[in-house]
Amino acid sequence: MTMRLSFGCAMLAAIVCAPLVDAQQIGTNETQGKDTTYTLSVKSQLVTESVVVKDKQGKFVPGLTAKDFAVTEDGAAQTIRVFERESLPVDATPLPVTSEDEESIHIYKTLGRTKYATEDKARSYKDRRLLAFYFDMTAMPPEDQLHALQAAEKFVRTQMTEVDLVSVLRYQGGSVDVLLDFTADRNKILSILETMVVGEGQGSAEGVDDSSSADAGAAFGQDTSEFNIFNTDRQLSALQTTAHMLEQINEKKSLLYFSSGLRLNGNDNQAQLHATVDAAIKAGLSFWPIDARGLVAQAPLGDATQGSSGNSSMYNGGAAQAANDRLQQSQDTLYSLAGDTGGKAFFDNNDLALGIVRAQRAISDYYLIGYYTTNTAQNGRFRKIKITVPGNLNASLDYRQGYYANKEFGKFNGAEKERQLEDALLLGDPITDLTIAMEVNYFQLNRAEYFVPVTVKIPGRELALAKKFGNEHTVIDFVCEIKDEMGLTVSNLRDNVDVKLSDASATELAKRPIEYSTGFTLLPGHYTIKFLARDDETGRMGTYQGVFVIPNLSKATKQLPISSVVLSTQRVDTKQALYNTMKGKEQAKNDAANPLVNGDGKLIPSVTRVFRSDREIEVFLQAYWGGATATAAGAQGSSAPAQPAAEATKVVAFVSLYRNGSKVVDGQAVQAMALPENRLGAVPIDLKLPLRGVEAGEYQCQVTVLDPSKDRAAFWQGPLAIVP
Repeated sequence: MTMRLSFGCAMLAAIVCAPLVDAQQIGTNETQGKDTTYTLSVKSQLVTESVVVKDKQGKFVPGLTAKDFAVTEDGAAQTIRVFERESLPVDATPLPVTSEDEESIHIYKTLGRTKYATEDKARSYKDRRLLAFYFDMTAMPPEDQLHALQAAEKFVRTQMTEVDLVSVLRYQGGSVDVLLDFTADRNKILSILETMVVGEGQGSAEGVDDSSSADAGAAFGQDTSEFNIFNTDRQLSALQTTAHMLEQINEKKSLLYFSSGLRLNGNDNQAQLHATVDAAIKAGLSFWPIDARGLVAQAPLGDATQGSSGNSSMYNGGAAQAANDRLQQSQDTLYSLAGDTGGKAFFDNNDLALGIVRAQRAISDYYLIGYYTTNTAQNGRFRKIKITVPGNLNASLDYRQGYYANKEFGKFNGAEKERQLEDALLLGDPITDLTIAMEVNYFQLNRAEYFVPVTVKIPGRELALAKKFGNEHTVIDFVCEIKDEMGLTVSNLRDNVDVKLSDASATELAKRPIEYSTGFTLLPGHYTIKFLARDDETGRMGTYQGVFVIPNLSKATKQLPISSVVLSTQRVDTKQALYNTMKGKEQAKNDAANPLVNGDGKLIPSVTRVFRSDREIEVFLQAYWGGATATAAGAQGSSAPAQPAAEATKVVAFVSLYRNGSKVVDGQAVQAMALPENRLGAVPIDLKLPLRGVEAGEYQCQVTVLDPSKDRAAFWQGPLAIVP
């Protein structure tokens, strides 16, 4: 991962000037001699840097002043306006250890806030070590929550020093709550920790929200909806919001992130991870993830909470390897958060308090340097910072290497708006103001090419904000770029859609998502896709970045080759099918190649895979009966073998739902036949699965396809959720 370093905040300075007595007044209707106050508003950007200066022996160099430092931004010299020495000795005196009987702990109902102290109070942070305890209650089962809270209490009771200030944050139910501002009052900290109830928020990360659920997601601009059930975007967004909360405090800050792993999967938006890291770097915040599971000793075939896999993986080591892979993947994201922000992840240790101590000792003496940048352009570009100590050539400096400038979308002209989209594709500072979910599928067209339909979903409530500005419509800009393994662009698109926003449609838009579809023709391989959507009325932008693989199905011999699987509850007329980048003849050609389009209309992938219990799921895929052994009589002349009989080209398919390892729903099996005159032997499979009577919750969907003539089979599994 490429780390982008950025720091800075905007200030609005009001300069009040008293008029000169003899000054000539021009262009005013005010009476001569009347006292008048003129106000001049100036926008400036204060950039602050935390700089650690060490000598050859690795010891901190004390006694430096602002005159000893030289600061440049993109090569232009800057004048230091803020300079402080932060003294944080690692061997600071620990607070006296007290027993639980001597503590004055008050249990009370905490009211979460969404911001920290004002600037006046923040001045007391000088020469203080700031430690924020962040408990992700949605990512920890009750036993891990208890383990994390006990470790925090142990640190506060026995290892907290006189220079430490501790804050407590909690993430649950879709909101980030500041339960306690930075304080050195141990009794108050312990009171908050004792107040937190073990088990609260459990399952929220994979919970299902319906229309009756309270929407507490406004704290960081996302609704508690289907968009966050099967990915970690919401948890990463909460961390990004926390970074914005702490941005107003200039001093170094460490966030102790207690969780039971954070696993990214194929449906997750990698851009959100980048945005979270960038926000933390800009705020001078380092993540110190602590795996609350401690040292995990897994049973090779799983514990008693789940059923046995019941297949050959029990005997060939596949089940044990899969369990180990899941554990490592859940720690990979935590490792990235730590490594990219200057922290360290703490894994596989039952003494969680030791992880807190490591974060505590990592912050030692440093210099706080601030300047008002001379570059006033609000273009959002990356600016490189260089800090040196000219009088000490042997000094080693550790600081952030740059920041991203602010942007003012409202003042952009047409060319600047286009440039913003181009920059967003090129720069590593993604914007996630809009929530984006994406699904990429693939279907084989011939032995070399694949049709790749792409479907994007955006919550309508985030676009309906444009109506508040008095607009009758909103224009959504779309930009997409696909690159191969070598980093070369193989396909792209640029489109905009005009969404009408009358009073009625704005109300409807607030309840439903916007879906956008397009398609590409690609070869087998590994690809990276980056998709941007921008509300052209408000300037809010969302970035989706992910990877996908198109397998070479022509080489499949042992298993029955199949396409990707599409789950849907919606099929619409092609003339009304959402928003497409292609028009006229080009659109007709695209629809002809798109297997999701037939005489009944266009099948719209669910993307988020959240279904209502009163609907019917339509499952669509293609099997390729010929595979690597397909014959093409027309290409082989009269000596070519005869085409197989119709009975031999039939496959049998059915869909099932599993929950906690047990089969809950078993759909009706169907027979499907290969398309006539199709050289690949493509077999379209369309399955229906009624949900009436199925209990709400999360399920594992399995599609099974059997080829009796060649004793081959194919299986596909994926998560879905059912809501009332």
